[in-house]
Amino acid sequence: MKKVKLFFVSVMSLMMLFGATMAFAADMTGTWTLDVTSAGGTGSPVFELKQDGDKLSGTYKGRWGEAPATGTVKDDDFVINYSLGGVNVVYKGKVDGNKVSGKVDFGGQGEGTFTGVKK
Repeated sequence: MKKVKLFFVSVMSLMMLFGATMAFAADMTGTWTLDVTSAGGTGSPVFELKQDGDKLSGTYKGRWGEAPATGTVKDDDFVINYSLGGVNVVYKGKVDGNKVSGKVDFGGQGEGTFTGVKK
């Protein structure tokens, strides 16, 4: 009987731990306004994103125009890609509630950092 009780308590503990972890999974659906800083200057692009599981889709709007964006999110890590004028731009960062931060690669032509908030 003690083994059954211990097994039950262990299973319930794992289920509660797993449930708590899932409650904190990132939700990137929405409008994100970023502040980007690079050697080429600063910018304030906006990403309109929709999350479906670990997949992201949406649009980039910024200084260089507008483009479709895609990406992935796992736990609090994300990657967003878009191409504009033949340049593939990649944002990699972390999401913390309604805030993001990370690094951006401008197709090998330069790098920068960003922070942002969900509106």
